[in-house]
Amino acid sequence: MDALIRRKLVRLASGKSFGQIDVAQIALGLLNGTMKSEFQNEKSYIQWKNRQANILEELLSAEQSVGTLFAKIRNFEEWDIKMSPSECRDVLFSIRNVALTLSSMPGNLGIQGETYYWSAGYPFNIRLYQKLLLGVFDILEDGRLIEEADEILKLIKSTWPLLGITQKLHDVLYGWVLFQQFVGTEEAMLLDYAVRKVRNILSPEDAGKKETKYLESLVCCTHQNGSEIRLNLVQSILWSISLWCDNKLLDYHWHFRQKPCLFKGVLSMALVAGNQKFDASGNMELMLDASDEIIASKVRMYAERSAEAACNRVTGAINAGSKVDKKHPLALLASELKSIAEKQLTVYHPVLRHWCAEAGVVSALKLHRFYGERLEPFLKNISCLSEDVKQVLAAAILLENYLLELHSSERVENGVHSPLMLDFERKIGEIARPIILDWVIAQHARILEWTGRAADLEDWEPLSHQQKQAASAVEVFRIIEETIDQFFELRLPVDITHLQALLSIIFHTLDAYLQKVVNQLVDNHNLYPPAPPLTRYKEMAFPSAKKKLVESVVLDNAVNKKLEALTTSKLCVRMNTLQYMQKKISTLEDGIRESWSAVRLFKNQTCPDVDSRWTSNGILEMCSESVDELFVATFDCIRDSAADAIRKTCELVGARVMFWDLREPFIFNLYHGGVEGARLETMLPQFDRVLNNVCALIDDTLRDIVVKSIFKASLEGYAWVLLDGGPSRAFSDFDVVMMEDDLNILKDLFVAEGEGLPRSLVEEEARFAHQILSLFSLRAESVIQLLMTSSEHSSIGLEAHKFGHRHLGDAHTLIRVLCHKKEREASKFLKLHYHLPASSVYDEAAVEDASVKSPLMADLIKRSASFRWSDKGSSSFRSLKKKIQEATSDFRHVGW
Repeated sequence: MDALIRRKLVRLASGKSFGQIDVAQIALGLLNGTMKSEFQNEKSYIQWKNRQANILEELLSAEQSVGTLFAKIRNFEEWDIKMSPSECRDVLFSIRNVALTLSSMPGNLGIQGETYYWSAGYPFNIRLYQKLLLGVFDILEDGRLIEEADEILKLIKSTWPLLGITQKLHDVLYGWVLFQQFVGTEEAMLLDYAVRKVRNILSPEDAGKKETKYLESLVCCTHQNGSEIRLNLVQSILWSISLWCDNKLLDYHWHFRQKPCLFKGVLSMALVAGNQKFDASGNMELMLDASDEIIASKVRMYAERSAEAACNRVTGAINAGSKVDKKHPLALLASELKSIAEKQLTVYHPVLRHWCAEAGVVSALKLHRFYGERLEPFLKNISCLSEDVKQVLAAAILLENYLLELHSSERVENGVHSPLMLDFERKIGEIARPIILDWVIAQHARILEWTGRAADLEDWEPLSHQQKQAASAVEVFRIIEETIDQFFELRLPVDITHLQALLSIIFHTLDAYLQKVVNQLVDNHNLYPPAPPLTRYKEMAFPSAKKKLVESVVLDNAVNKKLEALTTSKLCVRMNTLQYMQKKISTLEDGIRESWSAVRLFKNQTCPDVDSRWTSNGILEMCSESVDELFVATFDCIRDSAADAIRKTCELVGARVMFWDLREPFIFNLYHGGVEGARLETMLPQFDRVLNNVCALIDDTLRDIVVKSIFKASLEGYAWVLLDGGPSRAFSDFDVVMMEDDLNILKDLFVAEGEGLPRSLVEEEARFAHQILSLFSLRAESVIQLLMTSSEHSSIGLEAHKFGHRHLGDAHTLIRVLCHKKEREASKFLKLHYHLPASSVYDEAAVEDASVKSPLMADLIKRSASFRWSDKGSSSFRSLKKKIQEATSDFRHVGW
């Protein structure tokens, strides 16, 4: 068909020797002499022939006389079968005469090259030109221009005289084609080209009076609201573009939800093409220079109408959605409106603000008013913090945050805040404040009950080899953290009163747990064996006592039951648990501080004495000092309580290991019946086993303080053996050398070749034991002189002292050193002045210490004026020993 048309056009051009060719002549030239046999099939021929007849009929529609001739051409049977070729040529000749008559008629406006068909046949010409313009698009990808688009446009320009196209008309038609192609493909590049073409149309440059009249003569009719509107071709195209853009922009939240990148281009096109106005008679005129006020008004209308459409659309889906998600409809509505406000703020407002700075205010007010009308009845019926109330209030506050930011987006830089501020939040805050406090207080009893149950069920076994704390502490913190999460997940306005109530719950919960842990402990003195009655050494009765010592005090059932439960391993787990609490307390405090800094505070005169200020996002920075005081008062107190519990438990671990677990081998058997046969080294395997067990159970961060506690307890036990060991123990000067070796072995055990306690600490702790051994290394006369010169005034005489508070220079220590010395002078002195029985006559029944009432003892105390010992024994023993030697140089040989 293409080849046929080319041949016909060449023949037509060669036979035309004068005049201007037009579309009617081209159509007649194609029809003339064309036979059915020139086409591949009959259907193609009929379609082609009818198309030419239609073109001619449209161009010559003003001449009714040729109407019947076109009917003959379209009638296949008549034209191609019945009529002879000469008859066909006659019909075409008649039509050609009419066409030539019209072609020879001058144009109405006197434009160069103008023909009758420019105006009379412009609908066909325009449609044909649009078809030609489509040639600039890639047929395989219709959203792209071909590389040769500019060359195609230059070629198409050659048809302008034939089709009556001017530069202005070309711009509007090309812009229209580009825009239609964009509508079909959503290719943003085409929209940008179309916007530029439309701007050219509306440029203030005058196209010439003749061209302007020509464009105005191309009249179109449309209907708007039931009435007919007559527009010229340019107005009609711009009006069509404007209607399409308005349709999208009046609900841009919906139409641009998937491709928001197109929003700016469509808005630009709407503001360029849509600046028209109608006069009283209904005629439209373009406003080439629309004022900023008019443009801003149009953008404001888009923002308001789109927000309204979005609100109406989400309302219909709320009830169905609430049944599926099991959320209150108002919570879902707030969530949907928040999404709209967020999209408005981040996507649409940055574009709208270039033409209308108040577009964000308009959207925010619309959404605020829409939701407020539905929230108001709900607020009036709130009485408690139910799940529905929490959902709705939290969602409303979150929506308010976005609306406030949207509403204030253009004002914050100037420090001007929106009158919308505090509307939802003040109302919600006033309603929520008391019910939030009631909710927090209601958690108190529940948490205390759960904490108590967890503590009562605790068996003090570690969670695992890696997690050495007890399960109850983990459960307690889980309950606390769950409550804290619930509090901050309310996302409602709170104040310092709510924080105080929350911290009070945490304090009482942890304090109650710590009290339960501490109350299950026993005092260390319950583990210490009682000091046996004083006896004096008698050589004939030694090395074994006549009777066995009473080994421990008689405990009541409650204390005994506690001691049975307080095994060393369980005490270690308790300490691990307390250390775990110390770590979790700090983490808990940091988490609450961080969460508190992010909450919205209740906007009221909560702290009228504090200089407060509002931040740009509406969060109040206030009462920082009061808040810090609350945190300090709560968590420092708990830390102190936990640290004190760790100290008490640690001391109990040491006492338990030495005076309970190792009391048989160490307390009762060390040096029993003689030093040489009951040395410390025989007990080292048991020491190693106990220490290894403790180190395996205890947390690494606690190892040193626990081992130190055991070492201190071992030194106390060693001092008990030396001073309170009873009649089975007596020490000579030769024994003291071995005892010094044993003490060094004990120290080395805890130093552990540098992997245990520091050597300096061990030496410091063992100083008192070394000083006791130094007393045993003195002659009896020297110890007696020390006793006489001692300044320790005790109202209880020689009764048992309070364990752990012994001093080197007190009468109790010195008298017991004399009791355990293997010297005749010591025994003679004790017998003569204190009436102490010999170890050989010791009976199981308690022997009353007659020396308590001894007038000599009282006299010794009164006479003591040579020395004064401090409570901590600060005078060095070496200085003391020298002074004693000087004072007793003439005293040693005096008989008693």
